[in-house]
Amino acid sequence: MEYRDLLEQLIRAHGPSGDEEDVCQVIQRNVPATVDEVTVDVMGNLIVHQKGNGPKVMLAAHMDSVGIIVTHIEKNGFLRFGALGGLEPKAIYQAPVRFRNGVGGVIAVNENKAEKEFKLTDLYLDIGAADETEARNLVAVGDTAVFAAPILKNGTRLISPCLDNRAGCVALLAVMQQVKNPVNDLYFVFTAQEEVGLRGAKPVSWSLEPDYALVVDVTCPDDVPGALHEGTTAVGKGTAIKVMDHSMIAHLAMVAQLSRLADEIGITVQKDLLKVGGTDAGAVHVSRSGVLTGGVSIPCRYTHTPTELIDQTDLEACVELIRAFCESELVRR
Repeated sequence: MEYRDLLEQLIRAHGPSGDEEDVCQVIQRNVPATVDEVTVDVMGNLIVHQKGNGPKVMLAAHMDSVGIIVTHIEKNGFLRFGALGGLEPKAIYQAPVRFRNGVGGVIAVNENKAEKEFKLTDLYLDIGAADETEARNLVAVGDTAVFAAPILKNGTRLISPCLDNRAGCVALLAVMQQVKNPVNDLYFVFTAQEEVGLRGAKPVSWSLEPDYALVVDVTCPDDVPGALHEGTTAVGKGTAIKVMDHSMIAHLAMVAQLSRLADEIGITVQKDLLKVGGTDAGAVHVSRSGVLTGGVSIPCRYTHTPTELIDQTDLEACVELIRAFCESELVRR
């Protein structure tokens, strides 16, 4: 599978939290014919089942990205908006955005606000409309938009919006392609609304009641100038095995299993400890009476901005490790 081509398809698909249908459709078009069942639940989670005789394993990656939603259209044609997911005002100021219908705009700030003090509520969206009437002909209250920055490629490095977590979705699709006769009963779950509170993962993990769960997401590295040591990984140094983040502590048995598999297949891995943020694992591991849960992470700089950065070699290592886990013999719980 060509990771970059598929990543570009997913990045260009409209998919902020709560509005993931376009991303879901791209993933469905790339699901291999060898799977046994494909369903979409009420929350919009896409569930792909590859039957096996072993324990039930849920592999999860969220489809949604951060974005914005129009809340008001002003008489002068400017738009006010709310945040879909965690957005920092300084990180999105002057960022280009696009709506599903192709309308573009730029995020700006009230001119009477100094950069050091402005908040999200001081930002507005300029779509170039002359007045309220023209703006309403282009967009409506409730419409959503995502970052519209270009996809840049420098060697194995990719810079783009929405790598959080379209990179994780690509990893699961690649594993799906490679695992032909699964030992374990595999459920590949592409979740909705992770960025606004792990909302899709909660009902789907309750419904599936897996024995094991492996959540695939990006993680904030500790490799830029002035890093605050809130993470432990570095871009280009391999995929990372989740140990903990703000939402969960990975089960020690999962950390040990993933570490052992990495040694066996000969790939370099990092340990992912993150003081802030979380993943769908935060909801999955406490579902019902608890799920044996771990995580595999892709280091990603500048998350929740128009210019997220990953290394394709980390993504490839992520695929190798997940595939090895899917093909390993697990004990039914």
